[in-house]
Amino acid sequence: MTTLDPVTAPAPATTTLDPTVAREAWRLAEPLHAMVYFAPEANERFEALGISPRAGYFASRGGAFGPVGPGPVTASFYNFHPRLVARYLPAVWELTDPAAVIQARLDAASAALTRGLGTETLRSDQVTEAATLIRRAAESAPAHLSGRPLYAAHTDLAWPEEPHLVLWHGQTLLREFRGDGHVAALLFAGLSGLESMVLHTASGEADERFLRTSRGWSQDEWTAAADSLRARGLLADDGLTDEGHTLRAHIEAHTDRLAAPAYEVLGVDGCQRLAELVRPLSRTLVKAGFLAGALPARSN
Repeated sequence: MTTLDPVTAPAPATTTLDPTVAREAWRLAEPLHAMVYFAPEANERFEALGISPRAGYFASRGGAFGPVGPGPVTASFYNFHPRLVARYLPAVWELTDPAAVIQARLDAASAALTRGLGTETLRSDQVTEAATLIRRAAESAPAHLSGRPLYAAHTDLAWPEEPHLVLWHGQTLLREFRGDGHVAALLFAGLSGLESMVLHTASGEADERFLRTSRGWSQDEWTAAADSLRARGLLADDGLTDEGHTLRAHIEAHTDRLAAPAYEVLGVDGCQRLAELVRPLSRTLVKAGFLAGALPARSN
């Protein structure tokens, strides 16, 4: 029986679209979604429901599954310590319900986008066109539903009507579609959520203390994961080894290929047009500090 090398084995060829074109469209639109995780508007609305911001994060994103316990969220979010998730789920459902907390997140997104971009921009042809393109991509992705639990759960949520919220919701769907594929790539590479974060911080692209504490891991657990990666030849005292860099590059390439089918309906021209439309919007939010402290999107 042939054994596949997780570094060199290719991801399935599921699209004819250049994955780098799709990646650029996703990358430039991502701040329009991700800002909600750092917006004070979200914390205010979660607190109005009687729940903490951290509980609101797990409940609003994981609530697409329904009033679940920690299992599905720990599995699909991938890099959070199970004990951290279990601290909030299912207890949060004694205070609120999935519909309320999902609506709170949507309301927060609307308020934050209005604050960051202004009403005139949100009502512009630019936003309407971008929303139309991103909805086409998000609604084409169910053809590739298998193995994508977070995306599948979010497809059951109703689409909002306002163009800026269509844009936000569409990017939410595409983010989870890509994220599910990223988890598959990590699993194939034999990396746990914790190990993937250790490699990520060793690359110099993320802050170790922020990732470790925000995901609920102890220093001893982090150190043990680092020791395991050293034993595999992926990590050295001064950062990633050549093998570690190669593995990370292959994981990102596999993630790009697995995400690309959602954008095939747009083609190269549509992806490039979407990137052109959302670039100034995202740039405005980033320059205004809406993603202060953010990590690269769904970097597990």
